[in-house]
Amino acid sequence: MGEEVILLDEWLSMFGMRARVALAEKEIKYEYKEEDLMNKSNLLLQMNRIHKKIPVLIHKGKPICESLIIVEYIDEVWKDGKVSLLPSDPYDRAQARFWADFVNKKVGDVGGRIWAGKRDEIEVAKKELIKGLKELEEVLGDKPYFGGNTFGFVDNALIPFHSWFYTYEKLGNFKLETECPKLIVWAKRCNQRESVSKSVADEKEVYEFVAEYRKSHELD
Repeated sequence: MGEEVILLDEWLSMFGMRARVALAEKEIKYEYKEEDLMNKSNLLLQMNRIHKKIPVLIHKGKPICESLIIVEYIDEVWKDGKVSLLPSDPYDRAQARFWADFVNKKVGDVGGRIWAGKRDEIEVAKKELIKGLKELEEVLGDKPYFGGNTFGFVDNALIPFHSWFYTYEKLGNFKLETECPKLIVWAKRCNQRESVSKSVADEKEVYEFVAEYRKSHELD
């Protein structure tokens, strides 16, 4: 398809990374527009007037918002290629959606309480995060990817958070390689994919951003 595709995004957003990875998996050419979330563009405010946040995929002039919905849209619209992120079986597809939603709630929301929370909140959130990741590790089992032998929807949903693991560990004083070794092996496998390695933020740059954020908000 030759229609214009634009992604409104912000470089360290794990939710934006999901869209970038999916677009890369499908080998879709698109225009990337970096947003300053302290000074949001008129285009962002126009294209996501309800939530006013990134990422937003603009396809044929129409916006698609919310990262998991964007990934599903990408998978459905550009389905002629070899890669399919969602399973074809309805039950398997429902399960993939369930666990991707689990990632949002038990990794995304809880992780946010670590990097943007006060010191006395971090210990509680850390325990919740580890519990959630252990649940995901159990679902992964001994498979190469959550979808089996191929990189899929749940992998796409979770792998951007790996670039934030270093920050969670530094702030919470723990090591996920000790807590969830299989999940770290999985993450390293995913990061060997060009679609992932070229789409995710550097973990040290994420930590530097968070350290500055916490300092400016007097959270330490």
